[in-house]
Amino acid sequence: MTGTLTWQQLRDLKTSELTEAGDKWHEVSGRSASDRVRVDRAMTAKITETQESDAATAAAGRLRRLSRNFQYLQSECGLVRTALNGLAGDLVGPQNQLKRALADAAALNFTVHEDGSVSYPAAQVEDLAGAEQEAPGGRSQGSSRLPLEPPALGSPGQPSLYPGYSGFRPVNPNAAKAQDVADRIARAVRSAREIDARYAKTLNGLRAEKGLDVTAATLKDVARDTADVRSTAGKHLAEGIPQDKSPAERKKWWDGLADEQRQEYLKVAPDLIGGLDGIPAAVRDEANRTYLPVLIEEMGHRGGDDVKTKLDALRMIQGKLDEPSHPPMFLLGIGDEGNGRAIVSYGNPDTSRHVAAYVPGLGTKLDDEFVDDTMKRAQDTAKGAQRLDPSTASIIWLGYDAPQHVDVMSKGDAQRGAPAYNEFMAGISETNGNADPHVTAIGHSYGSLTVGTAAKQSGGIPGVDDVILLGSPGVDAQKATELGVGRDHVFVGAADNDPVTHLPTKGETALGWGLGGPTGVRVGRDLFDVGDDDLYFGKDPASAAFGAQRFEVDDGPRMILEGGLFEAHSQYFDPAKDQESAANIARIVSGRSEEIVREDHR
Repeated sequence: MTGTLTWQQLRDLKTSELTEAGDKWHEVSGRSASDRVRVDRAMTAKITETQESDAATAAAGRLRRLSRNFQYLQSECGLVRTALNGLAGDLVGPQNQLKRALADAAALNFTVHEDGSVSYPAAQVEDLAGAEQEAPGGRSQGSSRLPLEPPALGSPGQPSLYPGYSGFRPVNPNAAKAQDVADRIARAVRSAREIDARYAKTLNGLRAEKGLDVTAATLKDVARDTADVRSTAGKHLAEGIPQDKSPAERKKWWDGLADEQRQEYLKVAPDLIGGLDGIPAAVRDEANRTYLPVLIEEMGHRGGDDVKTKLDALRMIQGKLDEPSHPPMFLLGIGDEGNGRAIVSYGNPDTSRHVAAYVPGLGTKLDDEFVDDTMKRAQDTAKGAQRLDPSTASIIWLGYDAPQHVDVMSKGDAQRGAPAYNEFMAGISETNGNADPHVTAIGHSYGSLTVGTAAKQSGGIPGVDDVILLGSPGVDAQKATELGVGRDHVFVGAADNDPVTHLPTKGETALGWGLGGPTGVRVGRDLFDVGDDDLYFGKDPASAAFGAQRFEVDDGPRMILEGGLFEAHSQYFDPAKDQESAANIARIVSGRSEEIVREDHR
């Protein structure tokens, strides 16, 4: 559509013609993709593999140029299709508003004129004395802006119920109705014009430069064009996503999309589906790999230490994705909200018979330590478990904000993180292709409280068979049976020199310091914690009273005497520092928990 859109054009518009046109562009995009594959695999590869000459080198160069042309056509034609679909979808609302207004006008016997004004007939009305008077008909001109309040009776241009008096005229009840219809028509047309102008600008930008050569600079412009289409049609794409539905419903929605619709989301709006629980892991990985450089570029225009910390971590993750990984990496989520978000799987969680999802804890955020150390813990778990059963995937889930210091720990972060973790796990259960996958929830440090909180929610953690608690300050439970998987399926690793596993309750700490510092803390525990098995967030998971299965770990260096500080708290996953703990975790994750080496309760 070009020029000034009229209400008649909006009324008669067949949005299906726009989507049909989009389908034609999609056909061109699809043919270009096929032709590019044919050029790359059947022609270029054959020449480079079988011939060595100047002529062959020149021919290969021309074929690479042709391949770039097809790549450009594929991308740009796909963007045209997305824009046309978005235009059709966005115009449906104003068109329906217009049609409802026109239907009301017809029902009231009003006439809608070419300029959108509305004529209404005369009507008989009664004045205050009960005498009938004829209120003349008229014509209302619509406004796309709503008045702040109706004009007072007797004001200029406003009719009155008092005929015969100077300055007053009888009110025609049709006047207000006609004005309402005219205003609705005007608002619908104005909205449609704004939509039309926005899409026209975007579509006009999807034009190739003259000439046949598609350069690297031309391909870089595709990213800009993609961003333009996203900003224009993003609302249309977002409206189709069942954001407020369950992972099962999202999976059903994704499975029901045509391939070209899926490609629209992957190319134009990858951030909308990259973190959507219920979407297949391979799709999320592709979407997030597409979105990551966009996020990095966008954050690069901001300032501040927090942004720099996250940006450095994102670049490090990008570097790991660009390198071969064993097991292969799947980027299931990425974002800069809060302390940063990152969900990485080592191994495909949709095809593996055994899947573990590890929640990190105290001090974790999206920084270089997360990429170098915390992600490695999930990778070490995957490697260890895959030696026992190759069909294993291990996930690091940073989908919440963990507290950054011991002195600010509360249950709040865990209570906010638990529903998000459960939704993620529900998505894993939906997309896994095995009939009954073996799923393990792992919580380390404060992450064990998040896992425990998730397990205590109605229905427990979806799909989970086993729970592993490592270096736990308590999980807000008194017994292992509260975690919903049975005491025989709750496993605990607690190093004796891990200070987090000895954190006293808040009451004991306050009383102890009142009695004279660390010595007082011990006295307070003896007085009020007879079994010495209460921690900061409930019963010690390693205690006999809690009733879980405690497995052997290395005690690690002592905090003060050996200068270990928190080292014993951080080595559970590392086979180089705690081979027994890493091996026991691998046994549980791979479904061989009966083989763990057990340790006595505290």
